[in-house]
Amino acid sequence: MQKIVLLVAALAISPWHARAQAPAPSTQRANTRFEQLGPILPTPNTFRTASGAPGKDYFQNRADYDIKATLDDINQKITASETIIYHNNSTDVLPFIWLQLDQNLFRPDVIGRTSQTNSISAEQGASLQQINPNGALIGKDYGHKITSVRDQTGKPIKYTINQTMMRIDLPQPVSPGKSVTFSIDWNFKIVDVKSVGARGGYEFFPKDGNYIYEIAQWFPRLCAYNDVNGWQNKQFLGRGEFTLIFGNYKVALTVPSDHIVGATGELQNPAQVLTATQQKRWNEAKGKGDKPGENPVLIVTQAEAEAAEKAGGANGKPTGTKTWIYKADNVRDFSFASSRKFIWDALQPNVEGKRVWAMSLYPKEANPLWGQYSTRLIAHTLTSYSRRTIAYPYPVAYSVHGPVGGMEYPMISFNGARPEPDGTYSVGTKNFLISVVIHEVGHNFFPMIVNSDERQWSWMDEGLNSFLEGLACLEWDANFPAHGIDPQYIVPYMQLDSTRQVPIMSSSDNIPGNTFGPNAYTKPATALNILRETVMGRDLFDYAFKEYARRWAFKSPEPADFFRTLEDASGVDLDWFWKGWFYGVQPVDQSLVKVDWFQTNSQNPEITKGEARAAAQRKLNTISKQRDALSKDETVVAQDSSMRDFYNRYDPYAVTDEDRKKYQDYLASLTAEERVLAEAGTNFYTLSLKNKGGIPMPVIVRMEFEDGTDSVARFPAEIWRFNDASIKKVIATNKKVKQWTLDPFYEIADINTEDNTFPPVAQPTRFQLFKQQQRGGAAGPNPMQQQRQPSPAKQGSGKN
Repeated sequence: MQKIVLLVAALAISPWHARAQAPAPSTQRANTRFEQLGPILPTPNTFRTASGAPGKDYFQNRADYDIKATLDDINQKITASETIIYHNNSTDVLPFIWLQLDQNLFRPDVIGRTSQTNSISAEQGASLQQINPNGALIGKDYGHKITSVRDQTGKPIKYTINQTMMRIDLPQPVSPGKSVTFSIDWNFKIVDVKSVGARGGYEFFPKDGNYIYEIAQWFPRLCAYNDVNGWQNKQFLGRGEFTLIFGNYKVALTVPSDHIVGATGELQNPAQVLTATQQKRWNEAKGKGDKPGENPVLIVTQAEAEAAEKAGGANGKPTGTKTWIYKADNVRDFSFASSRKFIWDALQPNVEGKRVWAMSLYPKEANPLWGQYSTRLIAHTLTSYSRRTIAYPYPVAYSVHGPVGGMEYPMISFNGARPEPDGTYSVGTKNFLISVVIHEVGHNFFPMIVNSDERQWSWMDEGLNSFLEGLACLEWDANFPAHGIDPQYIVPYMQLDSTRQVPIMSSSDNIPGNTFGPNAYTKPATALNILRETVMGRDLFDYAFKEYARRWAFKSPEPADFFRTLEDASGVDLDWFWKGWFYGVQPVDQSLVKVDWFQTNSQNPEITKGEARAAAQRKLNTISKQRDALSKDETVVAQDSSMRDFYNRYDPYAVTDEDRKKYQDYLASLTAEERVLAEAGTNFYTLSLKNKGGIPMPVIVRMEFEDGTDSVARFPAEIWRFNDASIKKVIATNKKVKQWTLDPFYEIADINTEDNTFPPVAQPTRFQLFKQQQRGGAAGPNPMQQQRQPSPAKQGSGKN
């Protein structure tokens, strides 16, 4: 501990006098981390304003679709035709338009396939998949087959296919404010999802000879034309998903008559495709009056689905067809699922004052998990996301179980999580179902409503959605392992060497595969959670995030629009945060180097001399003194009184009248406030901190006091603005601190917490004693299976 004398007076310097002084040499480390993003962001304009809101000249083009499609369940093929009305709302004359042909990704000669890299290890060899990752595509003849492109009068239109893009050369340019109508006929073979790693396709079930179809990216659809890129016609390489525009859809799907279909939009002809029993259950699922039902209602039961499997499977007879008609307004895409294997349940929850269909389609192989959780999870997701963004505007949301592990489209999502054949499941499978349904249904908000450019910026939909998913999971179950937003779980990624990372602000297709998940999902989601909990606070963040959703609902934002809106609506300067977390790859690593302890000198002689006496006595208590204590009476002075004088009786630590008078004179010179501080006995601690990682972050420090209580002090990230490498901070307390800890709640993703304590606290490294090294074997039964197994005492008893 060091003593400091209380300063009771300060020199008053006039503003003129202060300006006249020669500046002292700077001892600070200059840095630009807290300078504004400035030219890094695009210049605001009349399309996109400096506040982050759409400008007065913002525009977006639209496309309306009338589609008729037939599913061939024998040959796994789609044959279809579409009429498109394209609306040019820009100020530009467009002589041609671009469409996306996503199914062409499954041709082995496209850039998304030929640009893949692979290698062979001399030591470990290589699998056929490693040698030829596109082997499953050879000879399959996958991809869009365009058979006709016609104008409104039926005349052919010239078109050019460039891999996954198709340019249509219009007979007459489409002028600003005008529209053009044309038609396309096409067909394609449906891919086997498992063999080619697709986002849509089929799964075949050998036991019953049936298929589940999850059909997506299946029709020629318009590219986006906007103020940022012009035509967004970057090739589809497989990772950067979809940049799309809004429109109205009418889609007629002709499928085998015993199939159950779910799709984007509202079913227009239930009386023609549902049985009387199914229609009755449909109405029951709506609830009574204004009160929605609490539990899903089975529209198609498992027994009915199993009967359909037997009648229409590999050994069954053709059953004819039915046409399911759907209508969807103001959506950016259309997808559907079809199978005779589907169980169908439904619920109509109240979402922000509006009844919405929450429905699930799943085969018997998905039970009992799906029947218990899926539809309830849809309802929960719509409620949670609507509260944090905008009220869910669509009439329905589906969750479909099939071969696709997790993929989203407007009003419908494809989700995995299949239990074991015996109906048991691990906690990991259950938690995956909860998280994947919330995540994929949540994508209805990002990017299906807030329509970001996925081809360029995966994080704008995956990261924002993963953040909301984490919050919704915790609202579902407070003990849910929402690791995707918990800062401590992004640490292993941020500990990687910077050469193995890329900034969040990287193009989707340029993010290496082993970093795509952390980069596009968990790092931005964690960053948003840190903004909410640590940097901005929940109230400011929630308001600003909701404002972003409100401003850009049914519009197409860019990253700068998000960054600017959060600052505009909260009044918090976050440019330093975007630089560190989104534009950089440095980690967070704060270190508490040391803590110096000071106390004010009260100048009260009763205290100061008492402390001096105690200190002197501690110094005199040497080992020699302790050992000589028994013979102290044998000294010369002790035995001969004539050898004693004044100083043998003098007590230098005794308080005199003169000491007391000086103290009273000192107190009389103080103001009331100064006297309180002088007599308080306050402890002053100087913390020496280092920013070893690079990203400046708020400093959170926990103080554990000698009396067993504690307190937490919080300082904003701007504490680093004059020196982003090392700083000192004085903290005053009335109690003595015995332990200091940085980031005590693991809220800033500090990659090394071993230097976060003072005095240092040793962390044990645990090891296991063993007789013989055990080799890993096959995974044992999950806990549900273990509970079902009979105990050894009961085995072979013959009891049922």
